[in-house]
Amino acid sequence: MSPKVAEKVAFHILRAMAALIVLVLVVVLWDLFSKGFPALTWEFITENPRKGMTEGGIFPAIVGTFYLVLATILFALPVGVMTAVYLVEYARESWATRIIRLAVVNLAGVPSVVFGLFGLGFFVLFLDFGVSILSGSLTLALMILPVIITTTEEALRAVPNGYREASLALGATKLQTILLIVLPNAMPGILTGSILGVARAAGETAPILLTAAAFFLPRLPSSVFDQVMALPYHLYVIATQVPNADPKIPYGTATVLMILVLGLNLVAILLRSYFRRMRRV
Repeated sequence: MSPKVAEKVAFHILRAMAALIVLVLVVVLWDLFSKGFPALTWEFITENPRKGMTEGGIFPAIVGTFYLVLATILFALPVGVMTAVYLVEYARESWATRIIRLAVVNLAGVPSVVFGLFGLGFFVLFLDFGVSILSGSLTLALMILPVIITTTEEALRAVPNGYREASLALGATKLQTILLIVLPNAMPGILTGSILGVARAAGETAPILLTAAAFFLPRLPSSVFDQVMALPYHLYVIATQVPNADPKIPYGTATVLMILVLGLNLVAILLRSYFRRMRRV
């Protein structure tokens, strides 16, 4: 077989694999949304679950997921961005920085249930935060930190060095250059990576299963030390431990969760486009 023929065969195989993946995704989403959208009534969105979660709505799970996502952003985003700024702008290449980057890459591949076990041992038991929003959001923040650090590093490196040199040549300090020149130009990449990391956190079950989520709560949480219902855990319980539940409930819950995750991804795309247009003006 000639190289050109082999190349064409390879391209056709790659196209077929990509089309197969898209087809599988479309089938899954069609099955989920076609069965889930009929369940999305106003009562299902705004009411509490009743009768062992076999009736009623998922309002506490929606609010709990929002609390966990918000707290995760507050913990993870500043730490992740500052760590990346230090590694790119201040730290010199050495064995220490190489070890830090190696640790960050390895942490990105750790299964989420391991983060959950760590959160249970450290935040829940050692620091005595209990099974709470605080423990769950800190655990989720640790889980998405590698994503935020890595994407922020790449976004900072994509800023041309000429911008930094021009700013320093005009008399700005290094901190002013980073705050006023580097970070604004890197903002599309930073926000995209951060929101994608948060979208992953919103759909995780294992970490909050051990650190934050409750099977059923008659009221909404009033502090960060309260347990919370969450959509992923609610879906897990309904699908595995409530065999007599109306099928509309798990499909409706999964649809709401998918809308939340897809909505966060859409926000990332829109923010990235917005900041790119702003930089061109």
